[in-house]
Amino acid sequence: MSDIQTRTVPYDHAGTALEGWLASPAGDTPRPVVLLVHEWRGLGDHVRARAEQIAGWGWHGFAVDVFGAGVRPTTIEDCSANMMIYVNDRDLLRARLHAALDWIRAQPGVDGTRVAILGFCFGGLASMELARSGADIKLAASFHGNLSTRDPAEAQNIRCPVLACHGADDPLVTQDVVAGFEREMSDAGVDWTVVQFGGVMHSFTNPQANDPGFGTVYDAGADRRAFGLLRQYLDDVFA
Repeated sequence: MSDIQTRTVPYDHAGTALEGWLASPAGDTPRPVVLLVHEWRGLGDHVRARAEQIAGWGWHGFAVDVFGAGVRPTTIEDCSANMMIYVNDRDLLRARLHAALDWIRAQPGVDGTRVAILGFCFGGLASMELARSGADIKLAASFHGNLSTRDPAEAQNIRCPVLACHGADDPLVTQDVVAGFEREMSDAGVDWTVVQFGGVMHSFTNPQANDPGFGTVYDAGADRRAFGLLRQYLDDVFA
């Protein structure tokens, strides 16, 4: 993928320094962009690799930074405590996402009218919160994401299709949460798709997920199929 250009990008939200990562195809033709939102450890190798994958499809992949420059927790306790700041303050989470959205739309070579978002785990929550905020985006996708909401009525603000790919044996985001998400989307008349992979647990797209006791296990088949479905959706909404 030598024709893909990557770089760290500083931006900010309300005085908080943020540090994202942008992968772009070569050339100056304006192209759509997919925002990618990290797991609870912050922006790392997995989401950067996925941004490059998106760039390999011919679009910009912008890995956003919700937590702040240098905020990359490592222990489960620190990851959970840091993540819960944004789970409990969804307005702050949405503001961080809109800061990323505004920044990328202002960049040369970006078609700001064609923007999608994909999130992993915590990032799945972020993806859906951007959609629930009423943002003008083309697709909101969640892979093994937190599908909870603070208010199901906010789904009425969603202006795009929604895709959630989930492990049917995920012990961290249980089936009652998935069922609630489906009701939320249906009640709001959203164009939604939920795909569940049998026998699959949490973090199934992350090759570094290797803790069955905690519930995080990589699954190559589910990974491949989820991204194949994502590609179909992006081809459709970016057409």
